Amino acid sequence: MDVRALLPLLLLLPQEDEKGFVPVFNGKDLAGLKFRFEAKDVDPTKTFSVKEGALVCTGSPNGYWYAEGPYRDFTLRFEWRYKRPEGLTDEEKFPGNSGYLLFVTEHKIWPRSIEIQGMNRDVAGIIPIACKEETKSTTDAEARKKARRPVGEWNSMEIVAKGGRIEARLNGTLVSTVTEHPFKAGAIGFQSEGAEIHWRNVRIREG
Repeated sequence: MDVRALLPLLLLLPQEDEKGFVPVFNGKDLAGLKFRFEAKDVDPTKTFSVKEGALVCTGSPNGYWYAEGPYRDFTLRFEWRYKRPEGLTDEEKFPGNSGYLLFVTEHKIWPRSIEIQGMNRDVAGIIPIACKEETKSTTDAEARKKARRPVGEWNSMEIVAKGGRIEARLNGTLVSTVTEHPFKAGAIGFQSEGAEIHWRNVRIREG
């Protein structure tokens, strides 16, 4: 038998490193997701919708959708892309913004947390929010620039939190590492912050 004929079937088999992951977003609707906005009485369906298996965020108003957890040690994986504006010629000037809020325990705008930056220019960077305690981190800007795909194309993100350490990988490349932080278990939030962004294949493995 020609092995090449089996390739499409092999691609459908579960990959070893995907064992133990469960979906956070089901790819069909907003069921199971929770929301927090800066403004009151916001209809989440005006900001978040599902199209072709992706969760589409308009970027307005400011807020986030979240998985309550609580999560402490985990691996979070997903794919993301921004809607590319017409006439964009300089990737570094694209202002698309979002972010991934870890260890959220009090829901407000913006909550005390560790943010893994989602802004296109600074994606996978580290921002402690409302945190007075010491946080130590490093970011490799050159690695990010090489790993990041053009605006409008899908990128992959992997965030691993374990034993007080956090690593953020963009398209398989390690960009940032947090070596010290004060946070415990909490929710994980995906920000709506001024630009249309899409997410798909959002899944998590605890432990």
